[in-house]
Amino acid sequence: MATPSARVNRGPAAADDNRRAILSAARRVFAERGYRVPLNAIAREAGVGQGVLYRHFPARLDLALAVFEDNFAVLETLAADPDSGAFARLWSRLVELTIETSAFVEMVIDARENFPEYRGHARLADLVEATLPRAQRAGLADVGLETDDVLLAWRMAFGVVVTTADRAQVRPAVTRALSLLPLP
Repeated sequence: MATPSARVNRGPAAADDNRRAILSAARRVFAERGYRVPLNAIAREAGVGQGVLYRHFPARLDLALAVFEDNFAVLETLAADPDSGAFARLWSRLVELTIETSAFVEMVIDARENFPEYRGHARLADLVEATLPRAQRAGLADVGLETDDVLLAWRMAFGVVVTTADRAQVRPAVTRALSLLPLP
């Protein structure tokens, strides 16, 4: 007889719930501990075994791509707004995501190295290219600013995030560094 506190193995019926739990846990753990966190920490946080995690996501990059697809969805929604302020909102959210989850940038780098067909960097460029000209025409962004400049500034922000020793100083350091650039 099972004790009331014993977990019941629901088998395949639990697959969708397990996947959601893994993605939710991965989002939190990647944000707190970085992209290279041991995957068993994510499995533990999700309340599943490592085998379950690997059944859903055979490799770290598979898991990271699934987690961070949500980030791209948010950025794409911001960029789809025809308002001239869309670039500033896109830029602000991209910087926030970089501060909150530097693992996002690490994943893009890992994907670029391991999946030549991965378009993460190109997707970001497309979002900037869709919004920057409107902001420039409205006088909300420097007319000399180019997509490559924005992406360089983003990579610079990432560099500040990962090299700032005191986690409490990350946001002020990124803000200070970006204030030196002609971005909104």
